Amino acid sequence: MGKILIIGGTGYTGANVAAEAVARGHQVASYARSALKSPVDGVSYTQGAAEDAVRLVPGRDAVVAALSPRGDLVGRLLGLYQDIAAAADAAGARLIVIGGFSSLRPAPGEPRFAEGDVPEQFRSEAREMDAIREWLTTAAPGSLDWTLISPAGGYGAWAAGERTGSYRVGGEVALLDEQGRSEISGADFALAVVDEIERDAHPRAHISIAY
Repeated sequence: MGKILIIGGTGYTGANVAAEAVARGHQVASYARSALKSPVDGVSYTQGAAEDAVRLVPGRDAVVAALSPRGDLVGRLLGLYQDIAAAADAAGARLIVIGGFSSLRPAPGEPRFAEGDVPEQFRSEAREMDAIREWLTTAAPGSLDWTLISPAGGYGAWAAGERTGSYRVGGEVALLDEQGRSEISGADFALAVVDEIERDAHPRAHISIAY
């Protein structure tokens, strides 16, 4: 089993991915600024400033970057992820970046949601996350083994849902169900992330996950 570092491992996505990965027997380390109220058994937790996460990358088989450009990370996340990517590249580790729904397109050839009329309260975050997508897909080192994973539109702690054991994998066009909804539970998104870590099915690609 692999050695996985989750940067942002106490957040909604990070905690779910940690639980899924450790349940499969992986050696999981979490790095975050805050502690988790209910730590996951078997996960090693370290706290500190986001920029110090880079020092934990050597020796890992995979690094999951699950931070958001909020608080003191506003305007800094792209640079931080570039540093983490450089460390992952040097260590020969896979880099799994958790992106945003707004980096997807509503239909082939149409502008990404982040390029359109995003509500003001989400606009800055959506565009900063999309800048990370743009860097990965156009300027990341050719030797870097990365995958960018965007969740469904109706994804988050406010809609945690339940584990079904199923999900669909799409590309840069948002996946919708028969009712036109874009949803995925926290547990099923984590299932997809750990499957990607284990299978390396989409190297250097931007994928999306939804029901």
